[in-house]
Amino acid sequence: MKGALGNIMQQAQKMQEDMQSAKKELEAVEVLGESGGGMVSILMTGTREVRKVSIDDTLVGDDKEMLEDLVAAAINDAVHKISKIKKEKMSDITSGMPLPPGFQMPF
Repeated sequence: MKGALGNIMQQAQKMQEDMQSAKKELEAVEVLGESGGGMVSILMTGTREVRKVSIDDTLVGDDKEMLEDLVAAAINDAVHKISKIKKEKMSDITSGMPLPPGFQMPF
């Protein structure tokens, strides 16, 4: 029993180290969310910080509501891409670990 507990503790420590490493990797990731066929794009980091918003000149002065919708869609696209990357990284770290359903990582 003592060996099993030590093994669990080692796994937990390795998982914690892997999570810190993954968190740093996510901070460095940048994704480009787009909408309107690329007419609106959002550059976002893995921590969901928007770095740049690009709007095609042809959209400026057009329908304000449509432009707002395109910006929102581009942001949502970037957020979904970040979520997918995060989920993939976390599944690599937690593979083989008995975690409860719906368990959310701290970042």
